[in-house]
Amino acid sequence: MDLGFKGKVALVSGAGSQVGIGKEIALLLAKEGCEAVAVTDINLEDVEKTAAEIKKLNSKSIGYKADISQSSEVEPVVKSVIDDFGRLDILCNVAGAILQKDFTPIDQQDSTIWEKQMKLNLFGTMYFCQFAIPQMRAQKSGSIVNIGSGSTHQYVMGVQTYAISKYAMDLFTKQLATAEGQYNIRVNCVAPGPVRTNFGAVLREGVPELSPEEKQKRTEEMLKKFPLGRLGTPSDIANASVLLASDVTSYITGQVLHVSGGNVM
Repeated sequence: MDLGFKGKVALVSGAGSQVGIGKEIALLLAKEGCEAVAVTDINLEDVEKTAAEIKKLNSKSIGYKADISQSSEVEPVVKSVIDDFGRLDILCNVAGAILQKDFTPIDQQDSTIWEKQMKLNLFGTMYFCQFAIPQMRAQKSGSIVNIGSGSTHQYVMGVQTYAISKYAMDLFTKQLATAEGQYNIRVNCVAPGPVRTNFGAVLREGVPELSPEEKQKRTEEMLKKFPLGRLGTPSDIANASVLLASDVTSYITGQVLHVSGGNVM
């Protein structure tokens, strides 16, 4: 199936991790025919590795360094992509992180983390959209895919600002889709369940290393809650994200698609 990516330019944030969702999305966009796939991350060395792999797939690419929680670092990246490649058709907002452990009582939480979490997960996405939208309006076309989280529908982890920021992203996605649809700009959100990556390192800090047997037992217990019986992979999330970015879903906007093996429905 032709997804309609020929001649298109994409920008993917959070594409530095070599085992992460952002890299997988960027590579799939290249495989499916994007002319150029620009990538950004806070670690330049890592994101340049991703750019090098994209070039091997016969797509143009440049890796840019940016702290997405800072508007002053996001704006020049978007401007450079447009200057370097002449247009911007697809924006995938993947960058984000969990900055606080689950189950931490609210009276023991550091409120400065709340602000950092919202700036990273929500405002970072909003900054990229803010600077990309004018170009997409001028083109009278564009597709934005935000990466949300299934945690927006799970309340047992305590008061967790990560989930709050992602819940706000769901609303932002729908608001932006409504406002920009008149310019033929679509905005959707993919909400992953647990995925096998190095994401969520803070949740593992200070946790004793489990034996292989105990780790397997806990995994099996968790997977009983998943109708499909397995954890997700970066490819699972990339497939859904690239599909929503493509022309074959040109009549879909303002949607939050949960990709979680049925853990969230």
